[in-house]
Amino acid sequence: MGPDLGQQRLKAAEAGKAVAGALVALGGLSACATYHLPAGSGRPAGIARLAGSLSDAGLARYTADMDPAMLALARRHDPRPHKDYWGRVHGWEKLDLHLIPRLGDRDPDFEEARVINRFKPAAPDPVEPSRPFMLTGSKAVRDQALHCMTQAVYFEAGFEPVAGQQAVAQTVINRVRHPGYPKSICGVVYEGAARGTGCQFSFTCDGSLQREIAPAAWANAEIIAKRALAGFVMKDVGAATHYHANYVYPYWAPTLVKLRTLGTHVFYRWTGPSGTQAAFRGRYSGNETVSAEILMGADPRTLEAAPPGSLASVAAGAILPVATGEPAKIVSPEGVVEILPPMTGDPAAAMRGGRRLPTPEEIEKINKALGALETPVVDTTVKTVEAAPPPAPPAPPPPPPKPRPPSLVNPLN
Repeated sequence: MGPDLGQQRLKAAEAGKAVAGALVALGGLSACATYHLPAGSGRPAGIARLAGSLSDAGLARYTADMDPAMLALARRHDPRPHKDYWGRVHGWEKLDLHLIPRLGDRDPDFEEARVINRFKPAAPDPVEPSRPFMLTGSKAVRDQALHCMTQAVYFEAGFEPVAGQQAVAQTVINRVRHPGYPKSICGVVYEGAARGTGCQFSFTCDGSLQREIAPAAWANAEIIAKRALAGFVMKDVGAATHYHANYVYPYWAPTLVKLRTLGTHVFYRWTGPSGTQAAFRGRYSGNETVSAEILMGADPRTLEAAPPGSLASVAAGAILPVATGEPAKIVSPEGVVEILPPMTGDPAAAMRGGRRLPTPEEIEKINKALGALETPVVDTTVKTVEAAPPPAPPAPPPPPPKPRPPSLVNPLN
């Protein structure tokens, strides 16, 4: 009887615990069921009492003391429909392919541009080096090409490390071989030089050619140019066709593939097949004469050089300047006022991209400056040649040295 009684007591205790748990649960549920929020209380009512109302004006009073971070979080979770540019770069909130991409409402200053260029990584793909380039042609043509290449190296990177100068020379050669550029050294260097802006190498249109040359830096640039035209390949820049200084960030930089930063310049290549060595199959023309087409040429990737579409619109009559017979004035970005002669003949043929075509005299002046190396200066004046004086008789040989008396230092004399 004893064990049976113990088991009964144990079962009764477990049943009591179950009943107690059920009562507790029932009490909790009944408490929840009987809870209610009195009218005029709660968070919305509290906000309404502080702000005066739930209108936009009331919410403005309520958020007047919030810091910017609190307001940003509040706007982030605002249930009303709104444009949410959370976390997007200022100026890049939305993408419009019809507009030029910008980083904001202004161009970055020098320091900001340096920061942007440092943060933009170079392409992870291996750089494909170019083939060696060997300059051919007559001595006059080779001298002219060497002069143009030396100008490019000197004015673009003459005071930079050797690697930066070699990279500039390699970029010129790459453009000669690319189908989108002239097929001569001087043609590549002076492309767009007759434009107010948009010249491919800025020194050809910003007045740098009028500055005094530093002889030592020029001699070094000429050495770099000679090596580049004799087969040297700057492998670090591969198929680079574009570059810019690291203290600027042009709008076209994100549209190309970044390769390397050498010296103060950042180098790029074209995207897709146009940026591979397979596209660089152009042949050197062997003609270093700069034509009017070259002086008004344009790289369609740069904004300053009017793209082909704008030139086509001029030809189609969309932009037709009127020949008034009066001289025109053009103000460059530097504030320099240039007086242009009156247009004659067909205005549409006299203007391209908002600037007149170079006159035959201007083209001749540029080609004369480049061709000055071809003809050496010869003095044609007749001078009297005096007979050379007879050679002087040879001097007598020096007398033999006298023997010295023997001594303890040199007993054999």
